[in-house]
Amino acid sequence: MLHHIMASIPHEILAAPENDELKTDQLADWLRQIFGPLFLVIVSIVAIFFLFTREITRFVQFIVLAIGIGVVFYVPNIIETTAKAIAKALGVDIT
Repeated sequence: MLHHIMASIPHEILAAPENDELKTDQLADWLRQIFGPLFLVIVSIVAIFFLFTREITRFVQFIVLAIGIGVVFYVPNIIETTAKAIAKALGVDIT
């Protein structure tokens, strides 16, 4: 049975990569695709919990924190821009 499954998979998928370089070009996009929706679900559940328990101060603090974290997930190129800014501030040559 395993032989039949392996035989049905296209050769391009099973082929070994041509080089062994670590490719991180799309890492930020991949992380956004995974953690973005999960982040929204968690924020919604926690926000509803704070509203039902009538903890308005903690709710406002949480929403401010969630907006800050949401900016990292949803603003394009913010991760790359921030990393370059930190590297430049530390004196690292990023040419």
